Amino acid sequence: MLLVIGIVGTTVAPWQLFFQQSYIIDIALMDAAIIGASAVGLATSYALADVLGFKHLLHRKVSRAKGFYVSYAALMGLAAILVLSPGVPLGLLTEAVQVLAGVLLPSAIVFLVLLCNDRAVLGPWVNTRRTNALAAAIIWVLVLLSVILTSSVLFPNITGGQIVDVLGGGSVIGLLVGLYLVVRGRRVRAATLGVPVEWEKRDTWRMPPLSRLARPALSTRRKLGLIILRSYLVIAFLLVVVKVTQIAMK
Repeated sequence: MLLVIGIVGTTVAPWQLFFQQSYIIDIALMDAAIIGASAVGLATSYALADVLGFKHLLHRKVSRAKGFYVSYAALMGLAAILVLSPGVPLGLLTEAVQVLAGVLLPSAIVFLVLLCNDRAVLGPWVNTRRTNALAAAIIWVLVLLSVILTSSVLFPNITGGQIVDVLGGGSVIGLLVGLYLVVRGRRVRAATLGVPVEWEKRDTWRMPPLSRLARPALSTRRKLGLIILRSYLVIAFLLVVVKVTQIAMK
């Protein structure tokens, strides 16, 4: 009993009850703010450097990665200006950023799924059919939510029942497209030869150097898909801006 009481006392210690209510506000909130600012700023700087061809490693000196450090400092400065400026609706701005992240998420998942199905990069570790099906379902759900956001901007008087109809119709379309892809995939796999022997050796397989990887072939279907994806990103971004502006003006 002495040991049992000791375990309970060290797991749910009385001092935690007094510490936790102050910790949440004073330490956790501050840490979350610092980590969030650093992580988002770094992620954006990494992405910009990748696109523009800058060197972007934190262990490099500032003189050897000027573009990366300049973009990071500029983002931190912009964030500080927004936070410290009076009258800026920080709550609405935070919600807008979260909504925009949700709207843009399908595009990121699409590129991630393409990468995870590239046998030249991952060999025997490419996605399974179940993983691809789950990723496709997530992408489609996010697209449906974006369609609802679009509808609420273009048609402010949309009702809950109409939103349910959009979700139901979109789910049926997604299910039919999924069944078509499953049937088509089985036919393609039946007519395809087996994978090379080295791809079967998961324990010893290694990704080849980037210099040996060929550029992805852009077929007509893939080009059309990228055009649709880019159009979706532009339209979704503009609609989020319009919706947030409408809320701010109320």
